[in-house]
Parts: sequence; structure tokens; C-alpha cells
Amino acid sequence: MFPLLYLCSFLSLFLLPPANLAAVSNDRKYLKLPLLRKSPFPSPTQALALDTRRLHFLSLRRKPVPFVKSPVVSGASSGSGQYFVDLRIGQPPQSLLLIADTGSDLVWVKCSACRNCSHHSPATVFFPRHSSTFSPAHCYDPVCRLVPKPGRAPRCNHTRIHSTCPYEYGYADGSLTSGLFARETTSLKTSSGKEAKLKSVAFGCGFRISGQSVSGTSFNGANGVMGLGRGPISFASQLGRRFGNKFSYCLMDYTLSPPPTSYLIIGDGGDAVSKLFFTPLLTNPLSPTFYYVKLKSVFVNGAKLRIDPSIWEIDDSGNGGTVMDSGTTLAFLADPAYRLVIAAVKQRIKLPNADELTPGFDLCVNVSGVTKPEKILPRLKFEFSGGAVFVPPPRNYFIETEEQIQCLAIQSVDPKVGFSVIGNLMQQGFLFEFDRDRSRLGFSRRGCALP
Repeated sequence: MFPLLYLCSFLSLFLLPPANLAAVSNDRKYLKLPLLRKSPFPSPTQALALDTRRLHFLSLRRKPVPFVKSPVVSGASSGSGQYFVDLRIGQPPQSLLLIADTGSDLVWVKCSACRNCSHHSPATVFFPRHSSTFSPAHCYDPVCRLVPKPGRAPRCNHTRIHSTCPYEYGYADGSLTSGLFARETTSLKTSSGKEAKLKSVAFGCGFRISGQSVSGTSFNGANGVMGLGRGPISFASQLGRRFGNKFSYCLMDYTLSPPPTSYLIIGDGGDAVSKLFFTPLLTNPLSPTFYYVKLKSVFVNGAKLRIDPSIWEIDDSGNGGTVMDSGTTLAFLADPAYRLVIAAVKQRIKLPNADELTPGFDLCVNVSGVTKPEKILPRLKFEFSGGAVFVPPPRNYFIETEEQIQCLAIQSVDPKVGFSVIGNLMQQGFLFEFDRDRSRLGFSRRGCALP
């Protein structure tokens, strides 16, 4: 997730108990949540800086019921390069917008312990006092072992009734979010249109939030994060045990107006797509949260680039490889591959260079007077293991940074200290299905609803 740079996730032999389903229909087995994003796009320079900090920090991390759906929309109008999911939490439900992030595990929301909450704007924080089902986790609860603790956390006392589970997440720029790990009821729409109430969903209630990553402009419009990673405390893992260990989403084009809504679907269901291209999901024991895929080849206008296959491998230190991350905005390629890609694109581009490069970008062109620049921009194609071929349109990797100026939204990363990333901009307009049981990623250009 590009504004947030997550701390090392903790592993445990303890798994969360299945969520309790209070109201379901006998429809197919999946959850569907809307994905939200607004226009216009945030500052590309700001997005690049935040993406880079996120990647640097992430590289240090080593270690027959109905489906439910929720809308997902762009947060671009508030300056965020993220996609937001509307989560209704507590009883009565309080609605909050969370960043949909496949690159982290923890679900957390901004919380307030206020008694008189009139100074808070509606739907900006969660008020535990207003919920009859809020339940702080005990420090001896197995789920408490899955989250990092503050450096000066009090010793757990199993004889005390109110020995809660404190947590603290740190970020690369010094930002912190900390509070209590807890359980709460969430209200979700099912495929039948009925509401499902799931009890005891574990999440972080953040009472103390500081620093640019979680309280600055990069976090505009968000009230927390919905971690969809592979760890046991992620939203996908918790709900997957009830609805099916699979989820899918479409991230719609942020430039469209009005901004379209798509859906995050949790479970095995939804509108069937006749043709999905599949590639195996790889595991990296030193970075267990992430969804790795094996990138084999890159083509520019049909020409295969001569990239050494070893460039894409995960090394013994857990570096390298390619991650699908909805929380990072831009795309990042291992530096040797990036240099070949940008050279090939420059060679084949038929537009004049911009007078000045937008800071942080290596290739910018002037598109003034061109009605449809996407028709003449070079086309990229990515071949993954298993024969899956990903062909995004040019608008997924050329973005407008200034009026009539478009820049290549792909950056370089050192594979010895990080990994390549397919971010949410590159994913736009495609249905992605994360099949965790069969350890494979499917994608299709035909699975997204038209605006």
C-alpha cells in the first residue's frame, strides 16, 4: 500500500477462530464489497516518493454460504492513490473507508475514546463506546500473539480481567499507529442482497496515530486499512474460513467521471468469467504476507526483451521476485529489466519529449495536439509462469503529470534489496482473482463492469 510502509508481520501457530455468521442466505458462497476511488489522481511526484518509501520498508519484512461484496472506489479526489472499501463495523454499524491492501495483513481503523464526540466529523473514526459488541482482546488471547507490541507494553497478567492486548505499528518515516487489538461485529451485504453480521472479526483500534504516512496528505480520505494479505489476521483470511479461501476485485479507471464503483468479492462466487488466465502464486518464507508471481518475459510492441531470467528470481535472502500489490500505486521493475524496458520504449515512441521531465520520472512526452495518444504509445506485454499473458493498455502505465504531459509510470528497484511490483495503476480495468487454496492468481480483461 503506497502511503503505508508496514512493519514486520508476526507469525504464529495460532489461527483465529472462524467468524460467526448471524444472518446469511442460501445463495452461492462469496462476499462482495464495493471498491471506491475518486478523481483526479494525486501528485505523481508525491505518489512516487511514497511508493518508494513503502517499497524500501516492505523489503525489510521477512518473516455453500453466500458470498459477500463491498464497493471499491478511488480515493484520488482526496489526493490518495489508493482504492477504498466501505466497512460497516460495530452495533449499530459505523461506516468507515479503509484502504484495500493486498500488501499487508492487519485490519485497523482510527478510533476515538471520546465521551462527547461532537468535535469529530461523522464517519471519520470508530467510536467503541457507541458499539454494544466491541470487545478488546485479552493479552493472553492467541490472536494477540499475531500483532507487534509497543516497546514498553505492560506485562500480561492473566489474573486481571482487563488485561488488554496493545499493539503498535511503525513506519519507515517514523509514523506510528497504536492502540488496542480487539474483536467486533461487521455488517456486510451478501449476494442475495441480505445483510450478514459476522461476529468476532479481529482488528486494530488505533487511538494514537502520528506521522506523515498515516495522518498526512497521503492518507487523505482513509479511516484505516483493510489488510488482504496471506497472514492469518488479514480480512481475506478471517472471512475466507467462512466464505471460501478466495477473493477478487476490479480497480476501475481513476480518470473516469463520475468515478465508477466496482466490487471486492470474498468467497467463491460472483459473476462468472469464462476466460481467466492463471499463473501460480509463489511463496517466500521470508516475506509470507505477499502474493508473489513469477514474471518470465517483457515485450515492447511485440518484441521480447533480452532480460536474464535470473533477474526475476527470489534469492536466499528473500529479495527479488514480483509482487501483486493493490496498495502500491506505480509499477516497479528490477533495475536491469527496467533499463531495457525504458530503452525499448524510448526507441519506439513517436511523440516529442517533454521540455522538462516531471521530477522522479525518467521518460515524459508531450501529447499536445494528439487526440488519442494511447493509440500511438508503445504497448507493453508481460508473460507470467504458466503461460498467462498480461497486456495492460497504455493508460495503465502512462499518466498525465502536467497538462499535455504524460510520463512512464514505471520505476526502478534494486532486486538485491527489494522486489518488482505490479501496483494498482497497472491493474486497472482487469478482474483479479486470488485463489489461495489452489495457490494461483487469475486475471481477465472481461471481468470488470463497464461504467
